[in-house]
Amino acid sequence: MLRFQRCGDCASWRFLPRYMCAHCGSADYAWAPSSGRGRIFSWTVTYQPFHPAFARDIPYIAALVELEEGVRMATRLLDCPPDAVKLDMPVTLVFKEIDDGFKLPCFRPAKA
Repeated sequence: MLRFQRCGDCASWRFLPRYMCAHCGSADYAWAPSSGRGRIFSWTVTYQPFHPAFARDIPYIAALVELEEGVRMATRLLDCPPDAVKLDMPVTLVFKEIDDGFKLPCFRPAKA
C-alpha cells in the first residue's frame, strides 16, 4: 500500500513528505493510504542506460503520475510499449521488486 502524508488541520495531501503543510502551515499530519489510481501527467522514454543495472530495462518509460489525491509522483510506467503511452492515460499502482525484497512503487495502464 502506498501512503502519503495528509494534513491533520486542512486535509491537504503532502508529497514530498515535509514537516509543515504547504497550504496552512500546520505541523499536524498522519500517513494516509493512497487509492493507487492516477493519470499520466508527463513522460519520457529512456533509450540509454545511465547505470548498468538498468541496461536490461531499455527502453523504459519514466513518468510523472498525478494521483487521485492530487499529488504528482515521479515513477516508472510498466507493461506499456513506448508508443502506447498517452497524456491523461489512467494508470494503477503496482510494486516492482528490485533487490533484497525492496519494492519500488510503479504504475501500469489501468484495465478498461
